[in-house]
Amino acid sequence: MTRSSFAAVLLMIAATLLACVPASAEVLKIGHLEMKGDRDYRGSRTFAALLTQPLGRPFAGAEVALGEVKWHGAATQTTFALDRQRVAADRLADTARSMVAAGTRFISLDLPAAQIETVTRATAGLDVVLFNIRAADDHLRGTACQPHLMHLIPSHAMQADAIGQFLARQGWREVLLLVGPDDADRAMASAFRRSAARYGLDIDAERTFLLSNDPRQRDENNPRLLTQGADYDAVFVADTDGEFARNLNYLTVDPRPLVGAEGLAGLAWHWSWARHGAPQLEGRFQKHADRPMRDGDWAAWLAVKAVASAVQRTASTDFATLKTHLSSAELILDGFKGNRLGFRPWNNQLRQPMLLATHNHVVARAPLEGFLHRDNTLDTLGIDAAESTCRMATR
Repeated sequence: MTRSSFAAVLLMIAATLLACVPASAEVLKIGHLEMKGDRDYRGSRTFAALLTQPLGRPFAGAEVALGEVKWHGAATQTTFALDRQRVAADRLADTARSMVAAGTRFISLDLPAAQIETVTRATAGLDVVLFNIRAADDHLRGTACQPHLMHLIPSHAMQADAIGQFLARQGWREVLLLVGPDDADRAMASAFRRSAARYGLDIDAERTFLLSNDPRQRDENNPRLLTQGADYDAVFVADTDGEFARNLNYLTVDPRPLVGAEGLAGLAWHWSWARHGAPQLEGRFQKHADRPMRDGDWAAWLAVKAVASAVQRTASTDFATLKTHLSSAELILDGFKGNRLGFRPWNNQLRQPMLLATHNHVVARAPLEGFLHRDNTLDTLGIDAAESTCRMATR
């Protein structure tokens, strides 16, 4: 075939594909809500490239997904679009309600836990599904859960259980727990205490740290003082800000591995994951965003994919139909991590494997071999049905 005839064939194929999408195609908008002045995206924070912190706004993940789902709505003559809103904290609730009033039925929330609660309360009873793509806080899946809030990002409990399984498998059962001053640090530490009890780990000592140059607080900011006088196989660092954790490597009294916020972390995504088609997704993202993909990016990507997949598999754009499908056992999501993904009915948390990774290598994928569950091994990670405090049916 000559070059000119090959080009003609390509033009005919393109014309045929375009003809499949009528001019009157329905546009299904997928919302993305952000907050102005968000501290997690300060330049100094993202520049530090801390292992568990975002490198940029996760909207880039949603943009990549939008390019992948162009034909998911062919059967229903549906195209997909993104509606990105970034507003001040005091306008989040009104903006979310306005988005719903304008016909947006699915909204990703790139927000801290407190703001997610605000938006969730403001939209209670409305025809909308909210996707939490950022906040790991367990209480959002527990006492603060809501039937229209679904969690794509792993919880603190899932992160801690992945690490707990790894420590138990390695036989590193004595752990020194270092806890930061923030409420988020204490929540992270609480999740690890639960995991330690679940997997037979012993927290030999627990100490708090501060980020301070004040010599009067040297006992709480000096790594050698904080890590002496304890017997431990590993150090779990509960530091959601990350500044203390990143400076702890090689400074502990005993030469022991770090886990938690530094060293080895439980992640939803890592750029070095090399199986199940992951390099192709990572390549598309890096080409688009000019940076590696992180957890929030992956969650934003999957939110778009979840909605588009629901449209494709139900051949419908009816909100009730799509919402039911997202919560059903018929949902099939491929997160490029090797397992079929779906949402837990008791708290709307996405079942998913966790990648146990350092800065440049995925060491293991949890659940690890030998950790079993009566129904689904993915439910060895995080809050199981019997221990859940979520009561969505009564809300």
